[in-house]
Amino acid sequence: MLKKFNLSTRITFILKCLLISYLLTTGLLLLLALLLYRFGLSEKVVSICIIGIYIIVTFLAGFLAGKREGSQKFLWGLLMGGLYFLVLIVVSLIANHGMNEVSGNFFTVLMLCCGSGMLGGMLS
Repeated sequence: MLKKFNLSTRITFILKCLLISYLLTTGLLLLLALLLYRFGLSEKVVSICIIGIYIIVTFLAGFLAGKREGSQKFLWGLLMGGLYFLVLIVVSLIANHGMNEVSGNFFTVLMLCCGSGMLGGMLS
């Protein structure tokens, strides 16, 4: 079923999805920080958990976008994953004052965010 939405409605929905994604990311990272404090997790475990958070959150955003749009779901999921990554990179650049810390995992995180967003869109 093809749903017709005007441009402002789509942009508003995309921004709401991104806001929900980042609020969920914040909550999950706070939970991870609590677990790190409480149990003294190793750096490797924390890195794996952060990657898992990226995957879960972008999957959810892609799922929501694909569910709402109804057609070309994978493209909407890819868009949500890409936008999530774009905001993530902008915030990292502002916080780190340059590309030094970002460049190491740039393409890995890009593929994880876009791929899991697209998978979420396809499975919606």
